[in-house]
Amino acid sequence: MNLSLKDKHALICGSSQGIGLAIAQELAVLGAHCTLLARNEATLQKAIAGLATTQAQQHTYLVADFSNLDAVKKLIADHIQTNPFHILVNNTGGPPPGAVLEATEEAFLQAFNQHLIINQLLAQAVVPAMKQAGYGRIINVISTSIRIPINTLAVSGTIRGAVAMWSKLLSNEVGQYNITVNNILPGYTKTQRLESLIQSNAQKRGVDNSVIEQEMVKDIPMKRFGEAAELAAVAAFLASPAASYVNGVSIAVDGGKTNVV
Repeated sequence: MNLSLKDKHALICGSSQGIGLAIAQELAVLGAHCTLLARNEATLQKAIAGLATTQAQQHTYLVADFSNLDAVKKLIADHIQTNPFHILVNNTGGPPPGAVLEATEEAFLQAFNQHLIINQLLAQAVVPAMKQAGYGRIINVISTSIRIPINTLAVSGTIRGAVAMWSKLLSNEVGQYNITVNNILPGYTKTQRLESLIQSNAQKRGVDNSVIEQEMVKDIPMKRFGEAAELAAVAAFLASPAASYVNGVSIAVDGGKTNVV
């Protein structure tokens, strides 16, 4: 099985911590040159220092805030003139929790821009070089909520559903150029995002965090939370030559929690 990413260049969004960082680490182990993209320069510098360089990889980072669409667009346009990408990982932290009727129009618009529109801008920027190289992998980290809605994540679920449809449509367009577009659907994964959701639910109900954790784990067939590295392993496979005929699909990495075939 060919999993080598030697001489491949990858752009990984939201990669200063959590799932994004774990994906960057895994891609680097397989030989990819990684460009990390996030808001905090200090954490990006720390993340870069921990990436593998055993195959003479050269890693770098870009600082950007996804709330500023024009700035992101310009930053990527300038960068790809000398650094075309073979792999794009779209990964952005989810909106705050809440029910549908509690959400403001601003919350929906902000999430739409930071998830779907940013994905669109990045895809438009990287696809031309992928076509020229005859190799492209676009991987979107979204959510199992596109399969089974999570009532407490109304804004997130709505926007993630739109991203899933966008991804499928894009996969239909670019597949002929040996560019694949796939989604990873994380379940409950040990990240700062999960810790924040647990704490928020615990405060609302006036219970200890451990009560919420136990309830969540009970619904997972594997009876534990996932590790970011387990998500990263799936992303690395999808980015590799071995996944050349996997296109337009959404893969749940959730310990079996999503109760659909």
